Amino acid sequence: MADLLNEGGRSLLLGNEAIVRGLIEAGAGFASTYPGTPSSEIGNILEKISSDAGMYFEFSTNEKVAMEVSAAAASSGVRSFVFMKHVGLNVAADPMMTLAYSGVRAGMLILSADDPSAHSSQNEQDNRYYSTLALLPMMEPSTPAEAKDMVAEAYRVSEELGLPLLFRTTTRMNHARGVVRFGPRRAVKAKGHFDKDVAKFVNVPAFAKLNRKILLEKYAKAQEMSEASDLNFEEGAGEVGIIVSGVSYAYVKEFVSGASILKLGFTNPLPERRIAEFVRSKKAVIVVEELEPFLEDQVLRICGQNGISVPVYGKRTGHLPRAWEYSPDVLKGISGIVKVAEFPEPMKVPDVVLPSRPPTLCAGCPHRGMYAAAKKAVGKTDVVYCSDIGCYTLGVQPPFSTADFIICMGGGAGAAGGFDAVTDQRAIAFMGDSTFFHAGVPPLVNALFNGHRIVMVILDNRTTAMTGHQPNPGTGRDFGGVSTDAIDIEALVKGIGVGFVESVNPYDVKKATQVFKDALAYDGVAVIISKCPCPLELKKSKKLVVGECKVDSTVCNLCGTCLKTIACPALFKKDGRISPDPVQCIGCGMCASVCPRGAIEVRR
Repeated sequence: MADLLNEGGRSLLLGNEAIVRGLIEAGAGFASTYPGTPSSEIGNILEKISSDAGMYFEFSTNEKVAMEVSAAAASSGVRSFVFMKHVGLNVAADPMMTLAYSGVRAGMLILSADDPSAHSSQNEQDNRYYSTLALLPMMEPSTPAEAKDMVAEAYRVSEELGLPLLFRTTTRMNHARGVVRFGPRRAVKAKGHFDKDVAKFVNVPAFAKLNRKILLEKYAKAQEMSEASDLNFEEGAGEVGIIVSGVSYAYVKEFVSGASILKLGFTNPLPERRIAEFVRSKKAVIVVEELEPFLEDQVLRICGQNGISVPVYGKRTGHLPRAWEYSPDVLKGISGIVKVAEFPEPMKVPDVVLPSRPPTLCAGCPHRGMYAAAKKAVGKTDVVYCSDIGCYTLGVQPPFSTADFIICMGGGAGAAGGFDAVTDQRAIAFMGDSTFFHAGVPPLVNALFNGHRIVMVILDNRTTAMTGHQPNPGTGRDFGGVSTDAIDIEALVKGIGVGFVESVNPYDVKKATQVFKDALAYDGVAVIISKCPCPLELKKSKKLVVGECKVDSTVCNLCGTCLKTIACPALFKKDGRISPDPVQCIGCGMCASVCPRGAIEVRR
């Protein structure tokens, strides 16, 4: 990682690193998030440097809380920045919608990192529509360098309008690298004062109706700002025009020639007069954008309202797809309208069938033990496994097959109550410790309140593992000059009245299996807490004590129970014997715990 606190020079930065540099140059004083890829690196960096930058930063319990604390900062005169992945904005949309009515007193940016092709997400929703739903201004960078520079302009626009601004990125922008020049740093204002204004900040119906009109006036002003913005510009020449935004601009620039380009960076409200003038002067227009026809539909509306009969090509005409992110190959769809660079034939690959390599739980991952215990305890009982968002989603794969229903953070636990109410199947919900604090407590309370008979398994691996090992309330905080104690999950669960609460070490599969059987037999809400640190986190913090497993071939009868039950990648069968891979094996002992003949010895 480059030194993002430098006073000048330039550096090759990841898009997320460039955004952090933009915050530093813009003098942001407050930042908050719940980690989510593709935005996670922003938080990882801020955890390390926010204190030196004079900025307050926190990992909030969830995205809704992150939105609320940043809203308070901006309402107190401190520039704030809240960021999350696209589905996180669904969680934060409740406060955001009314925050648009109250407005802010200092700049506030809401970064939504969208994920076309769903590389690390359960959907690929297009969050540009949130800007029109909330009537908030929106900007979209195309490159790391533009992202860094756009941050400062976004704060300026936010403050001139007195509104939060949606700063929308996508995976390829967040995770691309580009040369970024460092500019001067604005002084940070990290402390403010909240001046009370009930009519502005207390949106009961009487005030909300008035604030709605004020918001519409601000939106009209934003329209004029978009018309004049340098973030919207034309380049190139040709009878065919291309209207483009976001990372698609990079593909068009590199692979399309002979066209005039209208590049949009300030994408809500759109510069409608500028678009009308641009389209009117062309014989045809192509709108190039990933995911939904957000720009295309508005261009068609603008043409209709202005009596412009120029044909508009894009998703609605079938020339470009609505699904998945774009690539240079996708542009072949418009090659009959504009000149697209020819691509060489792909290199011929030898006709060899390679084994698939799906993602899998790591060697020594404690979730393996808990899933093995669940399967053994359940036996032939008809159950519904409700899983959640995290590493443990990989339990969907054989031999575990412990994910039948997944929708969103905390959704598995809520759904478990529904399955219990309308079926005779036993409902089991798996969720991680970070997810439990994010969205797991309300469905647990709901199950108690409504008398649902469910088993909730909290996979407490002492970190937010999937997104890069960020801290959570169960680990406590120790960065940025703030130190807090960990919240005890077992005490919390018992405190709300759960009658069956057991903590287990998932490496001891036999004991975990018995606890699981007891939980399944319990007539009410049962909670099992699987307590074992993530080995990757221990390795990262240099606390991993690596042991080794040894298989006594004179005792082993090759029954394969260890392989079928744990499916650890560090254990394999070769040349008529079962052996651990000394490179991958950490000596956790899960395989020894399930061996029916005691043929596996753990040495530490």
